[in-house]
Parts: sequence; C-alpha cells; structure tokens
Amino acid sequence: MNPNRHGIIHNTHRQPERQSPDWYWYAKEIKKATLFDVAKKAGYTTCALLWPVTGKSPSIDYNLAEIFPNRPWQNQMMVSAFASSTKYALEMNKKYGSLRNGIAQPELDEFVTAIAVDTIKTKQPDLLAVHLVDLDSMRHHYGVLSDQAKEAIVRMDRHLGQIIGAMKEMDIYEDTVLAVLGDHYQIDTHTVIRPNHLFLDKGWQTIDRKRNIKDWKVLAKAADGACYIYRKDVSITNKMILDALKGIEGRVETIHSAAEARKMGADENCLFILEAKPGYYFESDVLYPFMESTAKNLPDRILHSATHGFSPKKKKYATMLMVSGPGIDKDAVVEKGRLIDEGPTFLHAIGLKFPEATDGRVINKIFL
Repeated sequence: MNPNRHGIIHNTHRQPERQSPDWYWYAKEIKKATLFDVAKKAGYTTCALLWPVTGKSPSIDYNLAEIFPNRPWQNQMMVSAFASSTKYALEMNKKYGSLRNGIAQPELDEFVTAIAVDTIKTKQPDLLAVHLVDLDSMRHHYGVLSDQAKEAIVRMDRHLGQIIGAMKEMDIYEDTVLAVLGDHYQIDTHTVIRPNHLFLDKGWQTIDRKRNIKDWKVLAKAADGACYIYRKDVSITNKMILDALKGIEGRVETIHSAAEARKMGADENCLFILEAKPGYYFESDVLYPFMESTAKNLPDRILHSATHGFSPKKKKYATMLMVSGPGIDKDAVVEKGRLIDEGPTFLHAIGLKFPEATDGRVINKIFL
C-alpha cells in the first residue's frame, strides 16, 4: 500500500513542539493488514527484529521492536521491553546485550544478527524479518561512497552469511524464500535547510523560550530530501506561502501540490511537498540556523553527509531487491520495480495474499 492508505506518511509524528518527535513505532498505527498479520492468520510463527512500526504487534510471536527512549525518564531496556515480546527481548538482551552500545553502529547490527542466528536455531520461525541499519547510518554520517559505507557493506555481507549459515545448520536453507532488500538509496549533501524560519519570520508561528514551535498557522514538516507544508489558517493563501518559500528558491527542485501528493501516495492532508535539489536536505526545527553546511564538525549533533526522502523517480537513486529460494527463477532480472510491489510478492512466494486489493502487484517475472 502507499503511505496515504496504510497511514505511515513519515518516520515521525507531526509534533513541532518537540525537538525529537515520536516515531511511528507501534503496529496499531498501520491502517491495513501487514505481512505479519497475514502470515499469523495463516498459522505461521513470526519474528521481527528491529523491523519498523512493529511495536506491540499481536501478529508477531518473537518481536524485538525498533524503538528508542524519547523521554528523559526512559531508557533503552524499558522502552524495548514495553514495545517488544517482553520475555523474548529480555532473554535475548541477557544473552547478547554485551554486543550492543546503545543504538550505535556497527554494534547494533552485531547484536541483531546474533539474535537472528539464535532465533533461527532455537525458535525456528516461519517468517523472520531482520532490519540492519549499519549501512544507512554510515552513509548518513560519512557519505554514500565513503570508506565507512563500503566497510559497512562488507559487514552486512558477513551478517547475511551468518544468517544463511544458521539456516543451513538447521537444514532449512533450501526450503526458504530469502529476500534481501533496501527501502531507499541516499544522495550526498552539502547544505541543510530549515524552512520553518521563513514562516516564523512571517509571524505564522510562535515559539517558546527553547525555540520549540508551540503554535503555528503554516508548518514545514521535513523528511530530509522532501518536506511537507501544512496550513491551518486558510486566510494565508497559497501565493503568500509560495512567496515566502522564495527564500529557498534555487535550492528546491520541485514543489508538488496536494493533488500531486495524493497521486504519489503521500499525505494528502498537506498543502505542498517540496523536494530538495541534490546536495540539499530539510530539517523541521528553528533552534539551529536557517541554512548550514553539513561539513561542520559539531560536538552536540550530527548533520547528514548523505540522506534520503527524495522522489523515487530521481536519477541514480534506485535501491535493490534480491530473492532466492524454491519457486524463484535464479536467472530472472527485473530492471525496475516499486517498494509497494514487494509485500504482495513476498506473500505470493509462500502461497498467501493480502485480504484486499493493494496498490502494489506481484513481481511475476521472478517466479518459475
């Protein structure tokens, strides 16, 4: 499904009053059936390791949810135990917690891979989803083709080998459909833009003493390569907003209307979507300067050297999908695809399908 149908229209909620908005962490926020829902209903044993938006999912038997502490009184173990399968999370943390350094990489992926290997051997789930984040982190911090990113690819290859090794040890590899995929690529950046400064200067926002946005008439909700624009005060016309946005003219590649956003599957409640030109990305706050070079070495925060959130139609911005296993044509090559095609394809590979029509379709070319 596209985001405007499944409901997860951003990584984080629209909470401009918070410097660190809450993420979409919990499965209840998804409006449509998921891979785990369909598999569980069919009698499958399911497992998810740091898979996005799976917190408190009733359809996941062994769940280590992707979540982090976002309040001063919270810690990692507290929020993980609450959002995950508590007994399983505590058991795995007791065994492998020494591998982890908070949510820092590459230690986090070492931790998750160790749990994946253990789970394959001791729990034997029918459906296992593992989210490895090392490469994404290294590209954000150091750049798309940085040495650190290349080293992360080597580590990911090793982790995949560990998982395949566990499957072979349990004699299930030949009977398993294995998919390796990315949900985005990244583009190198040199400048971050904070469009809410433009709206604050117009008097369309008010801020508190910590420079959090406490009230607004027009708001920019950044998604790195793209940025939603929302309006509460209809007396502020489209032209007035577009005139204000001339302050970042030359740095924006495209401005999409609400109708275009709906057609793309994005949040149709927005007024516009901005897409940054390559080299630029957006942030939502007004705490830091209107524009900054990402080359800055800052002690208190990290600016992205590369990021995502751009239109999937942008050139040299494709990600990948590799699939192997029973019923899969090992010689098949599909030049183009969409992320929304992957869910229906994975279910088709194990003889299942979603309970209602989806925006995506089965990639039939990969099957024998």
